[in-house]
Amino acid sequence: MSHSELRTSGRGVLPGHITDVAQLEELLSRPTPAALAGLAHLDSDLLVLGVGGKMGPSLARMAVRAMAELGLPHRVYGVARFSRPGLREQLEEAGVRTVACDLLDRAALADLPDSRNLIFMAGQKFGTTGNQSTTWALNSYLPGLVCERYPEARIVAFSTGNVYPLTPVALGGSRESDTPGPVGEYANSCLARERIFEHFTRTTPIRSALMRLNYAVEMRYGVLLDIARKVYGGEPVDVTMGAANVIWQADANAQALGLLAHCATPPFVCNVTGPETLSVRRVAEQFSQIFGKEAILTGSEAATALLNNAGQAQALFGYPTVPLDRLIRWTAQWVDQNGPTLDKPTHFETRDGNF
Repeated sequence: MSHSELRTSGRGVLPGHITDVAQLEELLSRPTPAALAGLAHLDSDLLVLGVGGKMGPSLARMAVRAMAELGLPHRVYGVARFSRPGLREQLEEAGVRTVACDLLDRAALADLPDSRNLIFMAGQKFGTTGNQSTTWALNSYLPGLVCERYPEARIVAFSTGNVYPLTPVALGGSRESDTPGPVGEYANSCLARERIFEHFTRTTPIRSALMRLNYAVEMRYGVLLDIARKVYGGEPVDVTMGAANVIWQADANAQALGLLAHCATPPFVCNVTGPETLSVRRVAEQFSQIFGKEAILTGSEAATALLNNAGQAQALFGYPTVPLDRLIRWTAQWVDQNGPTLDKPTHFETRDGNF
């Protein structure tokens, strides 16, 4: 094995360089032990609601690959409006059964396939400002409709570390036992989503896990890409939000699937992110060294940041399969080769909760 390759948890070899989208998609959908463990005792088809977002397609593909590896007979259904051209066909080709649906339509929701295992990924973040009512409908009203439709399911619901307040960087991030303190309409609607799932676990047979994520990354979007593109393009990097957490998207999705085995009443709450507290300044400087370009830094680090402590997730699922240094180098190579991006900045620098 060359120095440019890295073996990961018995699941194959990580390349030193990601050359194209096909290779990226294979890596993003490669099942990890966490995914296999979460799906090993699946007792129904798996339903992924909101499969059309940034993370949903690779999660659904990973679930299909994991079930094939486990020899399970169940199917994976991906549900979304499918506004992105070609996505539905790509998922079908990968073995995902797709269903086009407006989830806020009660009749359409009632017609969805039955399932006792759901991954809830639907929601809205960007575009909240000026369209707050839609954000609240998707993030807090829709969970109630889903719980009414699937009153005996295990539901892993994607949430966010935004339900926590900004915390002192020196403390290492919020823990699951900390009191929420959401800032802004988006974050408050996400806490409402969590409370709705909690209510239904207490009043129906539903069991749930709430996955508080900060921040998933891959080559086409994420905190690392945001910083790398600014350094590469000679744009200023604001270091006021001086720290962040990141995790390889495949690891985040694998842990979401792994949480199916931990659904409970009341909901099992789990922070999902990487173990490091990433310094925005240091990462910008690392990209600067790789690119041979000056990093233009503005602002000064605040004492607080939006950070998650993922110690519980690492105790359950182990260290992420792709370490931070590898993610940084992959991202730099992707930017340098002008690889395609989703052109969706994370706005991780936002401190006032307005998205």
